[in-house]
Amino acid sequence: MAWDFETEPEFQRELDWMDRFVREEVEPIDHVLRNPYDPNDPLTRALLPPRKEQVKERGLWACHLGPELGGPGFGQLKLALMNEILGRSRYAPIVFGCQAPDTGNAEILAHYGSPSQKKRYLEPLMNGDIVSCYSMTEPHAGADPTLFTTRAVRDGDEWVINGEKWFSSNARWASFLIVMCVTDPDVSPYEGMSMLIVPTDTPGVEIVRNVGVGLEGEEHWGHAHIRYTDVRVPADHMLGKPGSAFVIAQTRLGGGRIHHAMRTVAQVRKAFDLLCERALSREVRAGRLADLQMTQEKIADSWIDLEQFRLLVLRTAWKIDKYNDYRKVRGDIAAIKVLTPRVLHDVTSRALQLHGAIGVSNDMPFVSMLISAYSLGIADGPSEVHKITLAKQILRDHRAHEGLYPSGHLPSLEAAARERFADLLEAEIGNL
Repeated sequence: MAWDFETEPEFQRELDWMDRFVREEVEPIDHVLRNPYDPNDPLTRALLPPRKEQVKERGLWACHLGPELGGPGFGQLKLALMNEILGRSRYAPIVFGCQAPDTGNAEILAHYGSPSQKKRYLEPLMNGDIVSCYSMTEPHAGADPTLFTTRAVRDGDEWVINGEKWFSSNARWASFLIVMCVTDPDVSPYEGMSMLIVPTDTPGVEIVRNVGVGLEGEEHWGHAHIRYTDVRVPADHMLGKPGSAFVIAQTRLGGGRIHHAMRTVAQVRKAFDLLCERALSREVRAGRLADLQMTQEKIADSWIDLEQFRLLVLRTAWKIDKYNDYRKVRGDIAAIKVLTPRVLHDVTSRALQLHGAIGVSNDMPFVSMLISAYSLGIADGPSEVHKITLAKQILRDHRAHEGLYPSGHLPSLEAAARERFADLLEAEIGNL
């Protein structure tokens, strides 16, 4: 029986190296570079490539992909442990070749891309030479693909795309977009939508404007409203088969959702550590904040939230490795997707409160972390949708009870028990 919570010594050594490397070589970069997705920033070109080379030499580059695609093929459990470290820094995922949305885009290119598509788009993406964009959601429909109207029509050896997409993250820096389009409006949306690879310099691709999140400066505004007007791409730029967009999207989103949760564990721990540091450092009239019961309650609640969340993420990662099928862990992924924003919000809020005025200022990271929590409750599907998914998955393993009373009705259970043990009960009574 294998059931433990220990990391094998060989991999623990890699985690220890990563911890030191991220702390000493990567986290300081967060405070000097402007945007992790801008490959044209001269300072980015000076700082990131040598650090990427160190990661590659260590054999830790693009660990989410297999050896045939340039990665070591680590399973999700190892990735979860790695992301608890990488999630501390905005730049660490890029330095290790596993940043969103490129990880998801690389995964579907690896699974569904043709040899020519992999050569042109996957290889430079894997090498960290370019970044990509997943262009899915639409202004009028949000994240509900059944309401999408962006069309792609076959015209000879080309697909012609018309429509608008909203919140296409990193489009302004991306070399190509993966666009979800309606290719057959006469069938169900689940069968009539396809994915097309669109180079961003294709005529007719127009970034109407870039949108920021929360308090970001304009240089960070990276979520694009895109208009596609008679955009022509070769027929061989379809990803997978016509009508397979939903299947491809689930492959991408399943991994993306758990990777978000893995990185969020690191952010929650960061907020928790700052909370504890503040409790021990701040003196009030009655002594240290740490000696006050309301502070102790915040610390206890936060530790419980963090550990429950972390263990559910790790177990979900373990189940993905075990079954190698995202569909079999759909409910688990939905559960951690719901927990991700909730736990980050709650622990960060307690840490902010304990810091007082400086906690709400831009001297500390808490406000940005709270905005991230709200974003995580919307990205890759809102929490409400994932609660519905989880409830449906759970109810498949339960059955309705026939009869007037519920199965837990105590008088009925007692009557059934008395009937079963009637002989023993009568004998016992007779001996009185």
